[in-house]
Amino acid sequence: MFFKKIGVIGGGTMGQGIAEMLAVKGLDVLLVEQTSEKLNHAYEMIETSLDKQLEKWAITQAEKKLILSRIHKVTHLAELSACDMVIETISEDLEAKKAIFAELDRVCPSSIILASNTSTLSLTELASTTKYPERVIGMHFIYPVSKVDLVEIIRGLKTSEATFSETKRFVEEVVQKKGVMVYESPGFVTTRIICILINEALHVLQEGVATAEDIDNAMRIGYNFQYGPLEMADRFGLDSVLAAMERMFREFGDIKYRPSVLLKKMVRANQLGIKTGVGFFKYDKDGDRL
Repeated sequence: MFFKKIGVIGGGTMGQGIAEMLAVKGLDVLLVEQTSEKLNHAYEMIETSLDKQLEKWAITQAEKKLILSRIHKVTHLAELSACDMVIETISEDLEAKKAIFAELDRVCPSSIILASNTSTLSLTELASTTKYPERVIGMHFIYPVSKVDLVEIIRGLKTSEATFSETKRFVEEVVQKKGVMVYESPGFVTTRIICILINEALHVLQEGVATAEDIDNAMRIGYNFQYGPLEMADRFGLDSVLAAMERMFREFGDIKYRPSVLLKKMVRANQLGIKTGVGFFKYDKDGDRL
C-alpha cells in the first residue's frame, strides 16, 4: 500500500498534533470535525503551533505555508473514501467511536485501514460495528505527537496480519516513529503505567508529603522526565486521566486503578489543565506554563 492521503477525525489536542505531524512528513491530511467552527479552531491551533516553531527558527515561512497547504478541512466523513488510511482521534467515548467506525465502514472501501488513537478502549468492540473488522487497528500516539517517537500498535481480536504489517510499516517507514505491538488490554502499556504514576503523585500531594512543584521537580530532575507527573496530567487533561482510571478500575477491578479523590475534585471544579488554563499549574492560551 502506498500511503499518501490520511484522514484524521477529531480536531482536539491529539488530532491537531497528528494532523500537523503527518503534514510535516509530506502527507496530505483530511481533517474532520463536527462543525466548521471547531474545524477552524483546530486549524488555527495548528497554525499557532507552526508560528511557535517559526519564532524559534525551527521552520521557515515557506515551510509553514507548505505544511498548512497539506491540511484540508472536511466536515463530512464520506469525503474520507479517497484516503489510504483513516485515524480516529475523538474523546474516549465508546459509543461515539462505535458510531464513527460504523459510518466509516459504510463510506470507505474495504482496502482502507481504519485506526483509532484510543488509549483505553477495546479495539475488538470498536471493530464489532463494522463489516470488515480485520481492517480495524489501534494506533496510539503519545502526547506531544511531534516530540515522542513512539506509537503503540494495538491488535483487536480480528485484526488481520496484513493490517498489522501495513500499519507497522506506515508508523516506522512513513512517519518514522518506533512502533511497539500491544495485544488488547485496558490501558495498553503506556496509559496503564503512566496513569498509575500520575494517580500516585496525586495521593502524595493529597497527603501533604510535598508540594505539586516539588513532586514534579523530583521526578523531572531525578528521573529525567520531560514533564513531572502532575504537569503531565495537566497536559493530558485531568478529565481524560480520570476517564482512563475509571475505565481501568471497572475492567480490572483492582484497587490500584481507583482514581484519587483529589483528581475527582479537580475535574468537578473544571480545573482540567491546559484546556481550561488551570490544573495543578496555570497556563497561558498557548499552553505554556505561567
